Amino acid sequence: MTTMTKAHLRAIHTSLDVYYRDAARTARMDRLNAQFVPKGGLAFDIGAHVGDRTGSFLRLGAMVVAAEPQPHVFRALRLLYGTCDRAHLHQVAVGGAPGTLELHVNTDNPTITTASADLIVAARKAAQWQGQVWDDRLAVDVTTLDALIALYGIPDFVKIDVEGHELEVLKGLSKCPAALSFEFTTIQKDVALACLSQMESLGAYEFNVSLGEDHAFVNPSWTDAASIKTQIAGLPMRANSGDVFARLR
Repeated sequence: MTTMTKAHLRAIHTSLDVYYRDAARTARMDRLNAQFVPKGGLAFDIGAHVGDRTGSFLRLGAMVVAAEPQPHVFRALRLLYGTCDRAHLHQVAVGGAPGTLELHVNTDNPTITTASADLIVAARKAAQWQGQVWDDRLAVDVTTLDALIALYGIPDFVKIDVEGHELEVLKGLSKCPAALSFEFTTIQKDVALACLSQMESLGAYEFNVSLGEDHAFVNPSWTDAASIKTQIAGLPMRANSGDVFARLR
């Protein structure tokens, strides 16, 4: 999978349109991220895709470490941010241990390319995921959050969006960043619940939730992992996705 095809170009163009065209969404995202990413701080963008979060962190004045394993998507990321001296871009997946893994590639919709075969099984049973096809596979290198921390230091904020592979990413983290977020989907609530348990074992965190592309917290106050587990377990399937945010107490 080395040649950029018309299908790859169409898919990347769609991603750029979705993630960069909506000025109101961008403003909401920046306001939310500003709560965790200080000027002069350090942010990790894990599963960077075409880098809308990378761009947000850079606008906030942070240094950014971005990891994206898909070669064609990474090419777009590099074109956007490769000349910025505060952006450190890595064409690599992140997981529980260094090595390699196999990506299940969705050529038409690379934002849901995944290392999780379980996500694909779950998607086949969900109406809102119908029509999605993972039509290629790709072996990629894997690093860990701990390895990135050894290179760059402990980040102020870690954003994780890796399509069902979030728990494996968290298993590669033994340090306690001040804050992080991980994506969840309602077709894999079990992964979100396991991630919350992993965060409980890592440190003294409190939690909140943002749904979809709202980039705003659902709950008026931060709470414990058990409360967020109950909240996620009760979400209707139509909620589709969201992000759990964690911050040290």
